[in-house]
Amino acid sequence: MDKDIFKEIYTLYWEKVYAICYNNVREREPAREMVQDIFKSLWERRHSLDVKAVEHYLMRAAKYKTFEFIRNKVSHRKHLEQIDRYAENHTNCTEENIFFQNLNENLNSVVDRLPKQCKRVFRMSREQGLTNREIAGELLISERAVEYHISRALSTLRGKLALYEH
Repeated sequence: MDKDIFKEIYTLYWEKVYAICYNNVREREPAREMVQDIFKSLWERRHSLDVKAVEHYLMRAAKYKTFEFIRNKVSHRKHLEQIDRYAENHTNCTEENIFFQNLNENLNSVVDRLPKQCKRVFRMSREQGLTNREIAGELLISERAVEYHISRALSTLRGKLALYEH
């Protein structure tokens, strides 16, 4: 796929892709970002993708992106609710806040020291909420490699943060 073909595909399908994203999330900016991500991924992976039915590929990608967005939004909301419930149940939590901040700093420090690919896979999984298949597709590695990197990261974290077990 060259630049001209990509432009033609973009011109033909961006509106349909946007419509799917917007109709599912009902928010303009996230829908625009999803469309941008989908076409960016198509361009970046143009040499390795064997897309015969471009429209089908793009529509499916839009559905996956909206599902991912909704899943992450629900997950984020649940975490906020848990934090609120925790805060309500712990009126004097200065010591716990210090403990949490210290743990969080150490966690980030350990993650930052992981090997580059391992760190990238771990963050995509835990911070972005991507599935192993999505990570594998994005990084052009096997799902087995994704599993390996996540296991390696978790093992390292368990070892380095063992003193924080309550």
